[in-house]
Amino acid sequence: MKTIYAFDFDGTITKSDTLLGFIGFVFGKPRMTLGFLLNLPWLVLMKLGLYDNGKTKQRVFSHFFKGMTTDEFNSHCKRFAESHKGIIRSEMNDLIYKLTEERADIIVVSASIVNWVQPFFNTENVCVIGTEAEVNEGCLTGRFSTPNCYGHEKVRRLIDIRPDLDRYHIVAYGDSRGDRELLSIANVAYYKGKAINSQQASD
Repeated sequence: MKTIYAFDFDGTITKSDTLLGFIGFVFGKPRMTLGFLLNLPWLVLMKLGLYDNGKTKQRVFSHFFKGMTTDEFNSHCKRFAESHKGIIRSEMNDLIYKLTEERADIIVVSASIVNWVQPFFNTENVCVIGTEAEVNEGCLTGRFSTPNCYGHEKVRRLIDIRPDLDRYHIVAYGDSRGDRELLSIANVAYYKGKAINSQQASD
């Protein structure tokens, strides 16, 4: 039986959330702070469970990036990854390097935008799937072209690229509520670096 190694990105492979880091990198802390203050009502509602987290993230993304050309956006993404290698947890970097050397089937399943996650993995041996930004005539519309890759959507997107998923031995790594469904389908699951069983992942 073949094995899939499925990794969440933010907080699992990285030490912190990359959405905040990326926005700060592109626009600077003052503009980032102002942007979040302007979106504070939706952020509060999201924290209270009264507003969808995917819609909230799209609002924030749209505020900062709507109208930016894809060339400029992708350039920022590449430079962000190049200058933030230290955000990767050393133990995860070592594990992924070891797995790539073994030609393992490695899939990063992230709620973050694929464009800034992919450049962290300069090897074709790592497949990255995640939330995708909608583009029209070479510019970002501010909307997502896919559902926010969170919760059940992580499993759905994994099945999209591995339709015969039930034939694989799955080893999954996560650190948050958004990874619960991914961890629950794994044969071996790690939550915040500790091995858990499928029942614990579902709780």
